[in-house]
Amino acid sequence: MSFLKKLMVTAAFSAAMFVNAAYAENVKIALVVKSLGNGFFDAANKGAEEAAKELGDVDIIYTGPTKATAEAQIEVVNSLIAQKVNAIAISANDADALVPVLKKAMERGITVISWDSGVAKEGRQLHLNPSDTGLIGETIIKLAADYLPEGGDVAILSASSTATNQNAWIDAAKKILPEKFPKIKLVATVYGDDDSAKSTDEAKGLLKSYPNLKAIIAPTTVGVVAAAQVVTDSNLIGKVNVTGLALPSEFKKFIDNGASQAVALWNPIDLGYSAVYLAHDLAVKKEEAKPGATLSIGRVGKVTLDDSNSAAMAPPFQFDKSNIEKFSKIY
Repeated sequence: MSFLKKLMVTAAFSAAMFVNAAYAENVKIALVVKSLGNGFFDAANKGAEEAAKELGDVDIIYTGPTKATAEAQIEVVNSLIAQKVNAIAISANDADALVPVLKKAMERGITVISWDSGVAKEGRQLHLNPSDTGLIGETIIKLAADYLPEGGDVAILSASSTATNQNAWIDAAKKILPEKFPKIKLVATVYGDDDSAKSTDEAKGLLKSYPNLKAIIAPTTVGVVAAAQVVTDSNLIGKVNVTGLALPSEFKKFIDNGASQAVALWNPIDLGYSAVYLAHDLAVKKEEAKPGATLSIGRVGKVTLDDSNSAAMAPPFQFDKSNIEKFSKIY
């Protein structure tokens, strides 16, 4: 064999090895959360890692800002684009502000989905809701109303004013109040920005501004813990009930001490698992996200996309004294 032929064979072999090595690389899926240090998102990451192990060809990049702002998330996404990840699954701090950077990601061939807190349709391929929006809105009001047979004043302590999921749940709650809960009066909605210190201050402000307040409803795992702690420290157990969406592991002590009668949530482990499963199948199997499409979410089951390419998982599950001990050991 001539030197030239040997050189050509070597080059071809090297190229083939490079292609095979590139193909063998794991799929990089970034799970982008509203903020780090949040127990709900830490639990979702457990599910993401479980999906990665099950799929076998996935590396999870668990990331997010330290503060729950759109600007900080934009910086994170730009970094992921530079890293050339295969997919981004994001829980958004702002539905609209993140659209330009996520469109840029998709233009670079990166699969983009939102989960938990959605992105506007043009900024993602699909959105995975943890549960039906209207059902969540009704649930958070019912959690308060069930323990107020005579009705009364309630207030909502939300996350940020731009959080897509929080705003949708609150709007749904307001719509259902006159029809199903006419004795419940919503006197205020305040925002703690998913920050423990600010949520604490906002809860204190509600108690000061509304002396007849009967319940604080916090559809955020950070806010609900802060509010329950304020009620506990203010010796208002039995007078003000704190409810909303809470992680059993973080909230058990407030069910035990009576600051709360009941809370609800879906399984964040399943949510993170399902988000990764969807992102993987869109990026690797080239599944098409379109209205009416039914997509697998592994062991959790299947979801069907609506006209906005959104889908919902299971109804929220209620936790009270009868079951929170069991679930606090899970998440």
